[in-house]
Amino acid sequence: MLSNWVWVNLRPGTGKIYKETEIATNLYKRHFPSFTHANQLKWHMDDEDRLITSPIVTDWKIQLEDQLPVSLNNPIFIKKHQWHRLIKGTGYLNIKITKYETPKQL
Repeated sequence: MLSNWVWVNLRPGTGKIYKETEIATNLYKRHFPSFTHANQLKWHMDDEDRLITSPIVTDWKIQLEDQLPVSLNNPIFIKKHQWHRLIKGTGYLNIKITKYETPKQL
């Protein structure tokens, strides 16, 4: 039986472990609950450049391909199709994501 939080906050069948809210055009707030397991945080890449910021101090980290993990307490720029993953810290994580669309080729 799934907890009420899961049914209310996660869309069934999406496989997403976070809740995402669009704040403005290309600006999103993402919440990872404290019960997120480290093995749920997978290496992945995205289809646009992104700027990640944490509005609160956290011990969660991010690791970019071929780099050591770094703190999320400073803004992190992730290039389109660059492999990366989150590394769980204590408690929950709230981040803001600015997505930069790639100009379309003519």
